[in-house]
Amino acid sequence: MLKKLTIQAILIAAAAVSTGAQAGSYDDFFTAITRDNPTELTELLKRGFNVNSRSPKGQVGLFEALQKDSQKAVAALLASEALDVNALNDKGESVLMMAALKGKVELCELLVKRGAKVNKDGWTPLHYAATGPEPKIVSLLLARGAELEAESPNKNTALMMAVRFGPEASVDLLLAQGADLKRVNAAGWNAVELAANVGREVLSKRLESLPAK
Repeated sequence: MLKKLTIQAILIAAAAVSTGAQAGSYDDFFTAITRDNPTELTELLKRGFNVNSRSPKGQVGLFEALQKDSQKAVAALLASEALDVNALNDKGESVLMMAALKGKVELCELLVKRGAKVNKDGWTPLHYAATGPEPKIVSLLLARGAELEAESPNKNTALMMAVRFGPEASVDLLLAQGADLKRVNAAGWNAVELAANVGREVLSKRLESLPAK
């Protein structure tokens, strides 16, 4: 009986130590991301910490690193073969989507090479790229098979997002691929009307003057 109790006590103590170590590693992981400390991250991952662990806000580490602009941490996380590059946050956004929105060309290229999906239901990476500042990402996603006329939940297309928020070069890239100017969103606006509605009168008039396809 004593021997059985001793073994049980040892197992409980071991479990407590393991749980405490994991909890400590969890805090260390997200602290290292915040501090942009790739050495600490690499050591944690070598010791078996789950690279896809989520923060208390539900964000995976790579998402946190991108949001905090911890570029060294991003590189360290991308080096892990176990990294899930298609993990979504609670809003259904992927890291590729956020990298596209922020205009991170090299990161988008790396993510796509690692297998990040360029298409998904609802808002897509192309919607976010068209909204962002970098036409090169729009071009990258189109070249990788991004669906040109994918509709967001409110029926906006990438072209609609580009005319509202993006550079004209992104608008022209999408048009060159055959994006439809006449499509309307859930509010009944087409791309020409959306451009005018946000004060981009010159762009709106240029689009309106384009020959009908």
